[in-house]
Amino acid sequence: MNTRPRHIMVVAGEASGDQHGAEMVRALERLRPGNRYSGMGCDALAAAGMERIVDARDLAVVGLWEVLAHYRDIRRALDTLKARLRSDPPDLLVLVDYVEFNLRLARTAKALGIPVLFYVSPQVWAWRARRVRRIGEVIDAMAVLFPFETDFYERHGIPVRYVGNPLVDTVRPGAPPEVIRRDLGLDPDGPVVGLLPGSRRGELRRHLPVMMQTCRWLRRRHPGVQFVLPLAPGVNVERDVTPHLDPDLGILQVTGRTHDVLAASRALIIASGTATLEAALMGTPMAILYRVSPLTYAVLKRMLLIRDIGLANIVAGERVVQEFVQSRARPEAIGAEVERLITDPDYHQQVCRGLARVRVRLGRGGASENVARMALELMEHGRLLPSGNASSTIDGA
Repeated sequence: MNTRPRHIMVVAGEASGDQHGAEMVRALERLRPGNRYSGMGCDALAAAGMERIVDARDLAVVGLWEVLAHYRDIRRALDTLKARLRSDPPDLLVLVDYVEFNLRLARTAKALGIPVLFYVSPQVWAWRARRVRRIGEVIDAMAVLFPFETDFYERHGIPVRYVGNPLVDTVRPGAPPEVIRRDLGLDPDGPVVGLLPGSRRGELRRHLPVMMQTCRWLRRRHPGVQFVLPLAPGVNVERDVTPHLDPDLGILQVTGRTHDVLAASRALIIASGTATLEAALMGTPMAILYRVSPLTYAVLKRMLLIRDIGLANIVAGERVVQEFVQSRARPEAIGAEVERLITDPDYHQQVCRGLARVRVRLGRGGASENVARMALELMEHGRLLPSGNASSTIDGA
């Protein structure tokens, strides 16, 4: 078996994908150390040892208008990575989410004969599925984070494996809730509401103002309520956060302690995205909100095939927590839901029972090592092995 060091290019376009990619890199190094990594990402992939050809922090945008506004930067990043694929071809290209950008890069890799592994499936099952054929043309294998996704790709003839969800392994508080509250200087007798507006600049701009209005609504009715805002590492606080905050609310800002805030909170106001799944795994009730530009919403509404957009609800298979999207994201509506969560013990417990089903449905963990094994299989064999033989890629090393 060829055990020479391999060159793996990893491309992630936002904070969550950056973290997933970094965990995969560390797992690869545990299984077969000494590889070389290059690509696009944020701080986590760089810390894991990847040569950062492109810094993804300024490319994490959502919505048609936002993509158009950043088109030159996105185009430049894509051209840079395509040039590197040609000048320094890797043994494997691992694409983490960031679907439209990454599928364009995959097409170039495929033309160059470079194997492509897509990690974190684009949610084609939620949209009109015409893109699935295009995906099958340019990738060699798909690693999915939700069990129900495997049937979808198998029906379309795309090699796929459920690797588990990395959040099952990583979502845990650093201490019991009462210890976290004391450590953060919070009043143990006042309810805590966590605010998670998203990490992208556009999300912060759209969500923080409505969150501030909601917080003022809640504070008028419950003077003792406390608000905590966990910030993702790499967020430009002075530019993207501070201008949108209400200084009279005394919002506590913490960096790098999202899971602790989830554990310490009685309820959350949270933007749709990966964070809703983290909150579900932590068992913390929430009100989900999301806003995009009117143009983006008008287009996406016609394409969406599913009723709920929050991952917590999608995985649960039912609406466990309430969603407030676009025009429904009104302060008084969100506030009323959060008020019920912090004042009605029976309702709070009902939501917690629903969230417990999310962890059950996600099942096993081990995603980072499982996707690392897929990467090794593709580099050694050019394809995925039958499930029973997959471990031989490592055992024979």
